[in-house]
Amino acid sequence: MAKTSNGKDVGAKKSRMAAAANKAANNKKKKGSIKEYFKGVKLEMKKVVWPTKKELGSFTVVVLAACAAFALVFWAVDTGVLAAIKAVCF
Repeated sequence: MAKTSNGKDVGAKKSRMAAAANKAANNKKKKGSIKEYFKGVKLEMKKVVWPTKKELGSFTVVVLAACAAFALVFWAVDTGVLAAIKAVCF
């Protein structure tokens, strides 16, 4: 009987992998109704942890600051490249 480096049986591993593949194939074949889909969506939405107003405000400030910083960096690089091209070509 073949064993892996950690001493586990290779045949058992293959059979577990085959069982997982069969289960995945069976899950793909099942088609749920629209009602079931929205039940699942509702269930997942209950698991969401929504930010508080304070957190939302601070996240918004961080996003706006990051956007402004990146815009400034891109503007500076663009201006520098444009100046370099004008110096070389004209």
